[in-house]
Amino acid sequence: MNKSILTLAVTAAILGQTLSQQASAAGFIEDSKATLSFKNFYINQDVRNEDRPRSEEWGQGFFLDFKSGFTEGPVGFGLDVLAMHAIRLDGGGRAGKADIERTPGTMFPLESNGKAKTDFGRVGVTGKMRFSKTEARLGTLLPKMPVLTYNDGRLLPQLFHGAQVTSNEIKDLTLTAGKIEHSTERNSSDSYGLSISGANSGSKAQFSNEFYFGGADYKVNKDLLLQYYYGNLRDFYKQHFVGLVHNWALPVGALKTDLRYFSSDSDGKNESSSGRAEGYVSSGANGSSGEVDNNLWSAMFTYSLAGHELGAGYQKVTGNSDFPHIFQGNGRTLYLITDSQIGKFASAGENSWVAKYAYDFAAIGVPGLKASLSYVSGDDIDAAGSDNKEWERNFRVDYTVQEGMLKGVGLSWRNAALRGNDTRDQDENRLIVSYSLPLF
Repeated sequence: MNKSILTLAVTAAILGQTLSQQASAAGFIEDSKATLSFKNFYINQDVRNEDRPRSEEWGQGFFLDFKSGFTEGPVGFGLDVLAMHAIRLDGGGRAGKADIERTPGTMFPLESNGKAKTDFGRVGVTGKMRFSKTEARLGTLLPKMPVLTYNDGRLLPQLFHGAQVTSNEIKDLTLTAGKIEHSTERNSSDSYGLSISGANSGSKAQFSNEFYFGGADYKVNKDLLLQYYYGNLRDFYKQHFVGLVHNWALPVGALKTDLRYFSSDSDGKNESSSGRAEGYVSSGANGSSGEVDNNLWSAMFTYSLAGHELGAGYQKVTGNSDFPHIFQGNGRTLYLITDSQIGKFASAGENSWVAKYAYDFAAIGVPGLKASLSYVSGDDIDAAGSDNKEWERNFRVDYTVQEGMLKGVGLSWRNAALRGNDTRDQDENRLIVSYSLPLF
């Protein structure tokens, strides 16, 4: 039996048994939801300034997402299960083999012979408890916070494992706190410790199992949101974030202001020279000691009118280290206005300008069709003893079928080009077909 079908069947059996045992817990059953999703993903990465094979992979993903309600009573209990499986359609050849045109990239794990595995999967289980307007979750998490955001840039998403508490007891105020211990990367079924760029590879690679976070989102009114978050990866860094998002309805159109500031410094072994000698280091400016020392601020302004969105922004990085963030070496998503399809523009000393344009074709009678274009230019990068530059252009088209037999099918094309005088010149294309089917 195909492993993806077996995984989904076993998960369905577990859910069925759980539901029967919870028959007396009306809320658990009545408020439960299950969705079966499909994702077909193709990626092609071509390095233009090096003589190397292009990275190319194609696969089909299956997802069963079950979310229970809560049992009745002052304290309610529930269970979420996310089962996923990926099947290789084209692995792109063999990594490390000489004289080949294509090689596997970052979608599937590799066999010992350098070929991509035919399939892989994982099951994430999350127990949850609710009291009043406070909810606690333990198990698999998909965080979306300024100090930590999961990445979904390949066939299967990155997963984090830990505990989180979210409280809405005070009107217009959301409080969040928790601890992350492991992550499962996009091309793996295994869980690993946490690390940062500069310490996540090599003979001295170091990891931590303690990332603590907390934060507050305060909605001053319907147009103004204030944020504060704190993140601490033990023995690597401490990070504070302050943000402001304001929406201003103008006589013609609307203006959105997005201001962000991160302050990061060293923690534990990264603070001492002996700890850094062990490998607890950060990537950064040429000649730096590897100690985390970074401040980053940005401002983004977006004007919208009749389907059009036009944005402009600026980001400044100061300090001797790159912007610190959890990174295992296989994809990351950062809460930065410069977070792009390939690059992140968060190196030590880097100044970046951002320009974006998007259009929703529903404004002219074509619902479901959207397109966007963005350009990021960074300079003054402190690396290799000189100031370096880089730029990236992203183009994206998305369409969701609105009616007929294919209603709900999503199509996406994402194209990117990255260029720089001290980086790989890369071209990349991603083609995605997706569909979600509610089961109940």
